[in-house]
Amino acid sequence: MTSEYPRFQLNRGLVVLRYKQPYIDWVRTAGELPMDLTLENANDDSEAFLVPSFDSPIDPVDGTEDAIKWVEKRWRMFFEHILSSWILDEAEWPKKRTLKMFREWFDVEYKSMVWDMGNEPLIFEEWDDEDEFDDGSLLH
Repeated sequence: MTSEYPRFQLNRGLVVLRYKQPYIDWVRTAGELPMDLTLENANDDSEAFLVPSFDSPIDPVDGTEDAIKWVEKRWRMFFEHILSSWILDEAEWPKKRTLKMFREWFDVEYKSMVWDMGNEPLIFEEWDDEDEFDDGSLLH
């Protein structure tokens, strides 16, 4: 009999980028077709990233601060990833992106305990700029 309780803790943390209103305001007007989007709808299924573990056995808050610093050190990559997930045309993206803007547009939420509840092995799929869609067109 297989236990339904968590059995495998991953050696990763989890970061969720939560959208803030300025980002939603931009998405609603950017691109070819304006979107009818609310902050609540957008955050229903936010982007999540496995990141290095920043556990602190003494103070769990230290792990959160370290994770936020880690994300903010890579803010440009995270920002561009999120922008491209909503608007593919980079010409439509804000031109002067900064760490300050990243902080105004997103909250970083860190979870130090990540449990694998699946029974099947993890599968890793690598994406690059030349990946194809099902219809044969290329992602640019």
